Amino acid sequence: MRPVFDLASIASVGFLTLPNHSMVATVNALEALRMTNYVSESNVYSWSVLTPEAVAVEASNGLTLAPARPLAEARALDLLLVCGGIDIRHAASPAVIDALRRHARRGTALGALCTGSFVLAEAGLLDHRRCAIHWENLAAIREEFQHVDFIEAPFSIDGDRLTCTGGVAPMRMMLALIAARCGRDLADRVAEQFILEPGTPARRPSARPRPALPDPTLARAVRLMQATLENPPGIAAISRRIEVSPRQLERLFRQHLDVTPTAYHLGLRLDRARELLRLSTRPVTDIGLACGFRSAAHFSTAYARRFGRPPRAERAAADLGALPMAWGGQRD
Repeated sequence: MRPVFDLASIASVGFLTLPNHSMVATVNALEALRMTNYVSESNVYSWSVLTPEAVAVEASNGLTLAPARPLAEARALDLLLVCGGIDIRHAASPAVIDALRRHARRGTALGALCTGSFVLAEAGLLDHRRCAIHWENLAAIREEFQHVDFIEAPFSIDGDRLTCTGGVAPMRMMLALIAARCGRDLADRVAEQFILEPGTPARRPSARPRPALPDPTLARAVRLMQATLENPPGIAAISRRIEVSPRQLERLFRQHLDVTPTAYHLGLRLDRARELLRLSTRPVTDIGLACGFRSAAHFSTAYARRFGRPPRAERAAADLGALPMAWGGQRD
């Protein structure tokens, strides 16, 4: 059993900014600490911006954070956050992996913002831990790291491992950390400074954006389709499951989404296939099967018709780093 980790013990935080990291994720987390010091009128937290080597690191928006120091020169830290973004595979260098393992052996708490969770997982530092990552990357990373408990949540705190998705989720995670050290009242005052509604973790929003579907029957059908990408049951079976006729289901899809139920479900399967081709290392044939295509020829034809190139060309482009969103989260 792992020893209980005390979040209140965290006072010094390092932000390891990797190439093409998400500036919005990094700054949201950092600014929560700054605002805590401002609101409390005391130096509750200290922080430093770190880089893998002694060179400036650009975020995905082309900007850099300064001052910064190399990770090798980092002072003792209570928490080291890996700041990820797009093209994270290339940022997860052997030197970064080794440095993170050294910090883990020293007892430093480790965390990740946006796709930084991939780096911790690659280093074996999230095995048998809960982990949050940007919803666009969830399916692919689950396939690759099966000893990690990836969850659909804005952030996760599992002992001395703190992970979160992108956008404003890093600030929400830091507010939980602030509440542990300074109390809920101060954390709520920090949230109010950023025009965020104060609240407990139980009130956190979903990590994945939900499509606005005005009809509850249509929403049930879409949820069922999303849950059956590997073994699509067919429209007649879906209609039976949600207790409507196939004709009524067809009418709902055409009325609200301007597409047939069959075409919509095919689109979901192809979108998942594209995500796995870009973000995972699974063989192309296995990806087709995982997305409900029993024929490689059918998979290739349907994929090319939707995206303009066959699955193997998509995979080749990802391997060459030609895809702007490969292992990406969001752009700043």
